[in-house]
Amino acid sequence: MKLKSHLVLAYLISLSSIIGFGLLSLLISDQKIIYFDRAVIKVIQGSESIFLTRIMKLFTFIGSAPVVAVLSILTLIFLYKVLHHRLELILFIYAVIGSAILNGILKSFFHRMRPDLHRLIEIGGYSFPSGHAMNAFTVYGILSFLLWRHITGKWGRGVLIFGSMVMILAIGISRIYLGVHYPSDIIGGYFASCFWITTAILFFQFYKEKRYNKKYKSKAA
Repeated sequence: MKLKSHLVLAYLISLSSIIGFGLLSLLISDQKIIYFDRAVIKVIQGSESIFLTRIMKLFTFIGSAPVVAVLSILTLIFLYKVLHHRLELILFIYAVIGSAILNGILKSFFHRMRPDLHRLIEIGGYSFPSGHAMNAFTVYGILSFLLWRHITGKWGRGVLIFGSMVMILAIGISRIYLGVHYPSDIIGGYFASCFWITTAILFFQFYKEKRYNKKYKSKAA
């Protein structure tokens, strides 16, 4: 029953995410969110300073593809050598690589140009959805899922979720601060990644349960 409720929750989150992404993409296509984007950019970039710029560049570096690749390799080693997980390795690889591929497909489809208001760094490519936002949400989201059951205390789980949320939000905000993404790019990245990993977790949990039941029935026979 507990698993069933978890599967239903994952399905509802996945459905909500794809609906949110769809509505957001319509607003972007109709140019109905540009005032929201500019207002948020103005607030975030309004606190610009040399120190804050360095911090934001650090967070944007942490969310870059090379760092994500290194973090992913270390995670795979940890899952395999320390936790002795096998199926979780497949889930993690599927989530991270699939998220990157999905981001490329979506960017090629929407062709949204990056903001040209006040850039603190230069970067090419399309803007929507944010690759950094998707990287952050995917990696830290799937890590939280995989590590959750290994942390029994409430404080430990709280630190895990809080730390993941801070990294996800900080990396997203850094892209707005540095002037290379609209806020809607970041939100869209979160929606797309949330849909991707919750769908992956949904099938993963379903497969594990089916595999367990098959194994249990064979032993009972």
